[in-house]
Amino acid sequence: MRQHVNPLSKYFDQIERIPSLNEMFDNSKLNLHIDIGCASGEFLFDLALDNTNWNYIGIEIRERLIKTAKSKLREKEIKNLYFVFGNAHNILNDNHSKFIIKNLKSISFNFPDPWFKKRHYKRRVIQPEFINILSNLMKEGSLVYIKTDVKNLFEYMDCTISSDCNFKKIDKKYFNDSASFNPNKVQTNREKYALANELKIFENIYVKT
Repeated sequence: MRQHVNPLSKYFDQIERIPSLNEMFDNSKLNLHIDIGCASGEFLFDLALDNTNWNYIGIEIRERLIKTAKSKLREKEIKNLYFVFGNAHNILNDNHSKFIIKNLKSISFNFPDPWFKKRHYKRRVIQPEFINILSNLMKEGSLVYIKTDVKNLFEYMDCTISSDCNFKKIDKKYFNDSASFNPNKVQTNREKYALANELKIFENIYVKT
């Protein structure tokens, strides 16, 4: 279920402290992936347990969901997973957090809120300013994944990312899944819903050149 939260609210100006990678993970040297809009974390829990040679960070703007994820994480004591509450743009643009982007191997935007009304497009998570931050700080060869069941949103995200000359779209048939943050193709809850209801899913992968 999509539950809209206005990301432009001043409530999100105060940013949660981000600890060092050594504080977050048992092994800070593993490849790092961020999932933006991780909800209550089911997707990342499955990934972290299934793919222990990666570290994962989930960022979620809906406070109730992130509290659930953090509580579940404490119970399971998974050592390659961490959750952060807040607006991803504000978090990753903060000077104290930019080290995360510099250490990223990949980042995913799975079925983000579409904000259908044109006057609300500015609330969509992928914005030129956000992509510019990733473009400037991500390492060469790092990847951006987008996936949605909303065609208009997919076109908007694709246009925004492709407009940055530092990102190049990858033909998925040439992509090596063994190098992916999700080699066994774990599905999000929204993806499962879309497939069950025979909705078309749109996705792209971009590489930082």
